[in-house]
Amino acid sequence: MIDIDLKLARRDFKLDVTLALPDRGISALFGPSGCGKTTVLRALAGLDRAEGRIALGYEVWQDDVSGRFVPTHRRALGYVIQEAALFPHLDVRRNLDYGLKRIAPAERRVALDHVVELLGIGPLMARRPATLSGGERQRVAIARSLATSPRLLLMDEPLAALDAKRKAEVLPYLERVHDELAIPIVYVSHAIDEVARLADHLVLMEAGCVVAAGPLADMLARLDLLLPLGEDAGVVLEGVVGERDAQWQLTRLDVGVHAEGGTCSLWARDQGLPLGRRVRLRVLARDVSITLAPQAGTSIGNQLRGTVEAIADDAHPALALVRVRVGGAPLVARLTRRSSHALALAPGLAVWAQVKTVALME
Repeated sequence: MIDIDLKLARRDFKLDVTLALPDRGISALFGPSGCGKTTVLRALAGLDRAEGRIALGYEVWQDDVSGRFVPTHRRALGYVIQEAALFPHLDVRRNLDYGLKRIAPAERRVALDHVVELLGIGPLMARRPATLSGGERQRVAIARSLATSPRLLLMDEPLAALDAKRKAEVLPYLERVHDELAIPIVYVSHAIDEVARLADHLVLMEAGCVVAAGPLADMLARLDLLLPLGEDAGVVLEGVVGERDAQWQLTRLDVGVHAEGGTCSLWARDQGLPLGRRVRLRVLARDVSITLAPQAGTSIGNQLRGTVEAIADDAHPALALVRVRVGGAPLVARLTRRSSHALALAPGLAVWAQVKTVALME
């Protein structure tokens, strides 16, 4: 567990954060600009001196009660920022060697060859940063941080400086780092699509404080937390590729089980994934509608029987958010309050959820 208890007062900003983050996977700090995400990261690194305590399991980096404060250069961490910040006069190999030299051979827990393979930078080793694309430079920067065998990897909006194409190139490599290295990552972002794709644990921040924190899927299904997401409100589901329809280029994704034993499934565009592959998918509230009975003569192929769990007001007074439990999976629909009233929606009511679009996050 990563224990964080920090307070910081500046003339125009106050930070007051208490967190217990998992020691595996990616914990995302999410919130509007100026809410304190980067300040937390810099305090974890020892770059900003806040009051309080920071501990990675039994290893204490800061404890003001006992007077302990471990300086940045003695904290076993990696730090990746928006700009790659590579040494321009060194090629990729020597940039990586610089990171490797920071750690004694006996303390190296991450093999550099493995990192190079994970991030796909083997063909770049003899090139200098100026000859690399933005995505390639950022992959090298991540590799250099990992070369130090960190106990904690801090990432401050690492994809913010990249265009959509380069970001799409880097995201699969971050997923591989997440899947194959047992290094906890604290990831700062204001892009909910990145968070939904990468994170296991979500921390919502506002005005220097933690609004809520917990497993990503649970957090995104909470109606009281969806308002800041606006059009991006929706749920993230874990599923398995159950079938591929070669004729229509579709994939069936099994995401839950009905109480009666039937599988809850959604169809999405086929991306060539093998049967049995575990996947993450995202369903936005704007792509879900509700009916009281299954519909014939409709282009919406995903119609799922479920039960209304909760209803909440949306940001606009004309709209409502409705959470429906479909098998073992929650869906959220954004409806007009008039439609909700006309259907007499209420917790416990049996309904059918129609899902227009499913985003397979691969």
